[in-house]
Amino acid sequence: MSIPRLKSYLSMFAAVLMLGQALAAQAEEALPDFTTLVEQASPAVVNISTKQKLPDRLAGGQMPDLEGLPPMFREFFERSIPQQPRSPRGDRQREAQSLGSGFIISSDGYVLTNNHVVADADEIIVRLSDRSELQAKLVGTDPRTDVALLKVDGKNLPTVKLGDSEKLKVGEWVLAIGSPFGFDHSVTKGIVSAKGRTLPNETYVPFIQTDVAINPGNSGGPLFNMKGEVVGINSQIFTRSGGFMGLSFAIPIDVALDVSNQLKKDGKVSRGWLGVVIQEVNKDLAESFGLDKPAGALVAQVLENGPAAKGGLQVGDVILSMNGQPIVMSADLPHLVGSLKDGEKAKLEIIRNGKRQTLDVAVGAMPDDDADIGSGTGPEGTAERSSNRLGVSVSDLTAEQKKTLELKGGVVIKEVQDGPAALIGLRPGDVISHLNNQAIASAKQFTEIAKELPKNRSVSMRVLRQGRASFITFKLAE
Repeated sequence: MSIPRLKSYLSMFAAVLMLGQALAAQAEEALPDFTTLVEQASPAVVNISTKQKLPDRLAGGQMPDLEGLPPMFREFFERSIPQQPRSPRGDRQREAQSLGSGFIISSDGYVLTNNHVVADADEIIVRLSDRSELQAKLVGTDPRTDVALLKVDGKNLPTVKLGDSEKLKVGEWVLAIGSPFGFDHSVTKGIVSAKGRTLPNETYVPFIQTDVAINPGNSGGPLFNMKGEVVGINSQIFTRSGGFMGLSFAIPIDVALDVSNQLKKDGKVSRGWLGVVIQEVNKDLAESFGLDKPAGALVAQVLENGPAAKGGLQVGDVILSMNGQPIVMSADLPHLVGSLKDGEKAKLEIIRNGKRQTLDVAVGAMPDDDADIGSGTGPEGTAERSSNRLGVSVSDLTAEQKKTLELKGGVVIKEVQDGPAALIGLRPGDVISHLNNQAIASAKQFTEIAKELPKNRSVSMRVLRQGRASFITFKLAE
């Protein structure tokens, strides 16, 4: 090889090497640097432990009652509760348990955490980053959002910067600081996977979903954006193993601050309430109600004398928007209604009998306890055999059943034969109040409507089982 050609190859090699180094430097610069954020934010993140009297039912080593949690999250919290040690005499000891994390939001000692971290605690201990410990007073809790506000005595305490969770974007880098498995001030990072998530049994929190590694002990700790601002409280994970599986959920800081401000001012949280039971609108329900696509919240039940009933909302209405905010999923509605105060107006855009209209409803205050709607006892009305197309025999509701279920009409199923009713899971004792978007007044009317049902088209039916109402759909073949 000639000298000039060798020099040419060497020059090309050097150029490629320099290009590679430049690209590597750019890639390194593109990755986020969390060091400054962690240095500034860590001092305001605390570890929270509690002392709790052991209930008698735990004497045999059973777990605390976690029935309030969705099953898929329950195991996560079961694993986070250490076994109680025994004294030399063999009885259970009252020990401090490291349960979670929190963060200081004011220099005079207000601390935010999860309700489930401090629930039923007799004594709450907050450990700061310098390992000093302060006894905390429970200002208030809100189980519906899983937020708790604590107060410790202190001055000039380090505080976090509070952000705006509404401005958070999917794909944005976020970081968590907490005490997983008791390892104080552990840092994990990830991105925002989704916003506005609704979890089972959690209707008042539009959760932030991330892939930040969250484990037992992280609960109640802060979720930061890249500006070092808290945008959420790490609260739950989806798990089948008890450990992190890539899905974690945080309470938006906007929701948490609204709750904490009410707890500080009033000691409790007030939120708006419509007094309805709603359900998701799937493809078949959308077809049966004349909608172009599945969207909105279908009103399955209107509670008597509630705000919705007074405002003219009816069973079978599909709520498409509230105060201009679209209801894409039914779970969007509780978030919006809950943010209103008692007496505030909700402008609802609805579909009723295939036509759009607007209702102005004054929301009420949510009751402290959800009202239980009982189911009737045995049917005593006149039995009526439906057409063979449905395969059920029904009877009129008694006056007592109508009063108990808050119904003006309807029929109760006495017998289910082979046919569509059996295929969709109807049972004796179920109450049918609507069929094909028509209210049922009697067993005779039910049979007449059943005979005229269309074929090969989705038909809706409103069914009450043990007092809970829902719409189901079915199709009749030729």
